Amino acid sequence: MTEMRVRVAIREALREEMERDDSVFLLGEDIGSFGGAFGVTKGLLEDFGPDRVIEPPLSESGFIGSAVGAAMMGMRPIAEIMFVDFITVAMDQIVNNAAKMSYMYDGEISVPMVIRAPCGAGVRMGVHHSQSFEAWFAHVPGLKVVMPSTPADAKGLLKTSVRDNDPVIFLEHKGNYHTKGPVPDGEHLVPLGKADVKREGRDVTVVALGIMVGKALAAAEQLQEEGISVEVIDPRSLQPLDEESLVASAAKTGRVVIAHEAVGPYGPGAEIAAVIGNGAFGYLDRPIERVAMPFVPVPFSPVLEDHVIPKEEHIIVAVKRVLGEA
Repeated sequence: MTEMRVRVAIREALREEMERDDSVFLLGEDIGSFGGAFGVTKGLLEDFGPDRVIEPPLSESGFIGSAVGAAMMGMRPIAEIMFVDFITVAMDQIVNNAAKMSYMYDGEISVPMVIRAPCGAGVRMGVHHSQSFEAWFAHVPGLKVVMPSTPADAKGLLKTSVRDNDPVIFLEHKGNYHTKGPVPDGEHLVPLGKADVKREGRDVTVVALGIMVGKALAAAEQLQEEGISVEVIDPRSLQPLDEESLVASAAKTGRVVIAHEAVGPYGPGAEIAAVIGNGAFGYLDRPIERVAMPFVPVPFSPVLEDHVIPKEEHIIVAVKRVLGEA
């Protein structure tokens, strides 16, 4: 095991996949000499040159469209959207082209590409640089959606995504880039569609996505001091979703809290709740609780931004509510 931060784990995954497969290349704004908006691709231009670390013009629709075409012709592009908010400019290329090609050509054409995008709030970047769009893309047949929470998962999931023959939306929370943790040495792959139990528990299941995993674990530590045993499960990918593991955990504890940073209405937690409700309804002792961003734009004011972002104390309150203690 080697200790590293999430941004370094992602960089190592990119480097290893580019060394392993000459068809893998990067493209995105400022990913070369600048190293990307958050320093993830730092040093890769020097290692692989401008033919494989490409800085296109400031046109997300243009370079995502180029990535779709390259993937159709047998390459494995990894495109970086500087902020997930800017992915809206390329929705036609992603939703109507990348996601549909394999279906329209009866599997004779695949689109093996990854779109990396920093997402989430908490870094004082305002309404156009702080959103969470994971539910959008999980709703589109043909796309896979991945949300890592730890350095090990970030590396292993990204390497698996690069090797996948379908387009993958790989969402990296900006607030997680500095998170440090152990990463296995050597070849490390994490399968898509396999949830991970980050903490075993018996009283309540907390299903947490992305940066909320760390907050859920912190909440579980506090609740343990009060004699409440919390199981924390990280789906790691929303599409495919490990329904079996979610239902099994809910059936074991009988109480469920779902935590994500995306807004609550029509958010990813709604689908997770439906899956658990369908599969474990007879085991649930209380209604499912959700912890999420309120239905508002992300404010620029630090005080207001801190007010709307879901926190570990919100998870604690929700856990106590499903236990009938609040």
